[in-house]
Formats: sequence, C-alpha cells, structure tokens
Amino acid sequence: MSTTKNWFKTWFNTSYYHILYQNRNDEEAQFFIKNITSFLKIKQGDTLLDLGCGKGRHAVFLNSLGFKVTGADLSSNSIAHAKQFENEHLRFLEHDMRDPFTSKFDVIFNLFTSFGFFEDDKEDILVLTNIKNGLKQQGTAVIDFMNAHKVIANIVPKETVTRGNITFHIKRRFENGFIIKDISFRADNQDHHYTERVKCLNYEKIEKFLKQAGLHIVNAFGDYDLSDFNPDKSNRLILVVA
Repeated sequence: MSTTKNWFKTWFNTSYYHILYQNRNDEEAQFFIKNITSFLKIKQGDTLLDLGCGKGRHAVFLNSLGFKVTGADLSSNSIAHAKQFENEHLRFLEHDMRDPFTSKFDVIFNLFTSFGFFEDDKEDILVLTNIKNGLKQQGTAVIDFMNAHKVIANIVPKETVTRGNITFHIKRRFENGFIIKDISFRADNQDHHYTERVKCLNYEKIEKFLKQAGLHIVNAFGDYDLSDFNPDKSNRLILVVA
C-alpha cells in the first residue's frame, strides 16, 4: 500500500510498476528524442541530465547518439537496474528532484510526465528552481508533460489491464486538482493497492511556476512530431524552457 502523499516513493520502486507499463512505446520515445535533440541542435559531447530517468530508456538512447548523459531517479531499484548500462559517458544516480544538483548541464530533460507529483506547489516550483540552477549559462530544459485539459476531458473512469499473469484494475478520477489513478491487483499471493497522483497543470499554471523559478517558455509543442501545442487537440504539452 502506498501513502497518498509520497506515493511515488513506493510505487515507482516496485517491480509491479514496471510490469504495468512494460508496453511503453520505445520506438515513439526514440523518435521524440531524435526530433528534440535535432531541434535543439545539441552537440556531440554536450552534457545532458535525464531527470526522473526510471530504468534509463531515454538516457541510454541519448548516450547512443553521442551525448554525455547522467540519469537521475528517486527509485533505488530503477537506478540499480540502469547501472548495468553505464559507460565512460553514461552514469546513473539516485536523486530526489527536490534536491539541488552538484553539476551543471547543457540540457536537462524531464520526460514522460515526471513532474507535478507533489501536494504543495512550492515543491514543484523547487524542482523547476533546481532545473534552472542546474543549467549552464546558455542551457535549456525540456519538460514533457500531459495535456491536462485533454486528459480531464477524456478520462477513462475504469479499465482492466492484463500483463502476463497479473490483472490490474485501474480507476481514474479528477479530484482537487489532481488526476488520481487507483491501481489494485493480486500478485505473489497478496492483494496490492497503489495510487498515482499527478497535478493537472495547464499551460498557464506551468508558465506561472516557471516564472517563479526564473525560467521562461521558449517553445511549446503538442506531440512528439513537435507540432504546435493546441490545448483542445494536443496529446502532450512539451515545453522548451530557458
């Protein structure tokens, strides 16, 4: 059972989280990475941070393109898994995004809705402040977030998903400014229940947070093709900030 406030500390650190989301589209992720690194004109040897890297799928691919990459994540289990991919220009470390970084980077990536987890807005702003302080002088950050407006409009209240021999029962709701996902299942002779809570931040709210952190929006895209953001139609809210 995960506590509601710090749900991410337990849920992200379980094997069940990775089982549920094992069908994530790596081809789509790599397509986006190629597009955004090309758009940003990132140079060979530039230093990149993948903040909230999970098991390292984005970081490993970024490194394969010739960049120096650090992957950081709160989940000790994910980092332990990712460390098998380390090399001279790829390293992984356990890190809470609310803590400042000891190094500065040319580009910081925060991908696949790895933001908006905290009860208090001040903690989300703290994350953005750490990103601001972790950038080199001409550095940029990329925040790949959900399009909250469209997600709320198209919320699926109930869903059953089977992965291998585990059936996940998922309930979703919008409550007090959060998209809440209750996940229950039986595995390893036990009943399990976890909760995901992600703050529904629209463009205006994120822009306000960014300003408080000393950052501004340079570009706003609505999908991995880097089409212009449209609050009614776009699947994603991808922000390039500096």
